[in-house]
Amino acid sequence: MEIFIGSDHRGYELKNQLAQSLSNQGYSVIDLGPDHFDPDDDYNDYAIRVAKAVQEATSEDARGILVCGSAHGVAIQANRFKGVRAIAAYDDALAKIGREHNDANVLCLSADFIDNNKIDSIANTFLNTDFSGEERHVRRIKKLDSNLGEEEG
Repeated sequence: MEIFIGSDHRGYELKNQLAQSLSNQGYSVIDLGPDHFDPDDDYNDYAIRVAKAVQEATSEDARGILVCGSAHGVAIQANRFKGVRAIAAYDDALAKIGREHNDANVLCLSADFIDNNKIDSIANTFLNTDFSGEERHVRRIKKLDSNLGEEEG
């Protein structure tokens, strides 16, 4: 499984910690930045990189992980890309349901609101939980990509 990972300055250290941990577990981790701490960077730039990488990946099991202060900004940015389903998860239960019900392919983590000791568990739950494939969830996911914010008439 390819994992594309990125962060802003607030998530920089946590991103590096998580990338190392996932690599040690045998995952193919592609770090899309930043490669150094820059207190003036914008979360958007790295969320765009990760979302595009997941969107363009040749493997359907490619995943993205983004880290910023709250997880909200990167989730909002990533979800602007068709086929990307980004969730902010603050615990294992949210990561699990995001995969099972929403077939989420990008996990957004908070550097400010999640205990660093829980990060590996949340990421592993996300990476090791399968989509349920239930008809109601498939139907809802199709609507996400087909409407792209437009109301049905």
